[in-house]
Amino acid sequence: MPVIKSDRMTHEDEHAHSRTARSARGDDDAHALTPAKTLNSTRELPEAINRCKRCELWRSATQGVPGEGKSPSGLMLVGEAPGDSEDLKGHPFVGPAGAMLDRALEQAGLDRKSVYVTNAVKHFKFEPRGKRRLHVKPSAEEIQACNWWLEEELRLVAPKLVIALGATAARALLGRVVTIAQTRGEAIPLSDTMHLWVTIHPSFLLRIPEEDRKRAEYERFVKELTAAHHFVTHGTTHVK
Repeated sequence: MPVIKSDRMTHEDEHAHSRTARSARGDDDAHALTPAKTLNSTRELPEAINRCKRCELWRSATQGVPGEGKSPSGLMLVGEAPGDSEDLKGHPFVGPAGAMLDRALEQAGLDRKSVYVTNAVKHFKFEPRGKRRLHVKPSAEEIQACNWWLEEELRLVAPKLVIALGATAARALLGRVVTIAQTRGEAIPLSDTMHLWVTIHPSFLLRIPEEDRKRAEYERFVKELTAAHHFVTHGTTHVK
């Protein structure tokens, strides 16, 4: 079984942490950590995640956003967290970044239905700005709280290759802070049968103002997805 490379709390530590947090807030039932639940299928994720209260993000989110796609699958893509569109619709990568990802996957010869797509954190974190909800990066504690679900997805999907879309996803999978520049282009073993590649999040492409640079970065992203397709088919670990 693949294990995310992070230090999980022990059973006793988790309960101690839960008691301290509940005492500080004075609301035992509402804030209790959701018990770990071993799933039989990714089809069980929506209900399980919508019952999750392992962190506070469930309070302001519309709903949890589980991963979806083919399971098992040779390729699994992991982003950071749901955005506004994903929170409202309940599906991962359905906003502008998702449209960019779909376009790149198609150019790489991949059908989105043939891969599994998820996020490291399953609830939308945001700050209100007028009528808008602006995305806020998840904290280390929120990433850790959601690691249980990510581990379950890795176990059930059993991918040959995991692509971390951005530094937050890489941190969730490796259990430490890394930069894209440090790890991009490197095949990192997660287990005897599973490797990790780190690349940009497709939302990065949407923020590049210069058209020439945006085009170059997009082409590099497509090449990485094309190489991923080749890797899961032929086992080549060379990334460019």
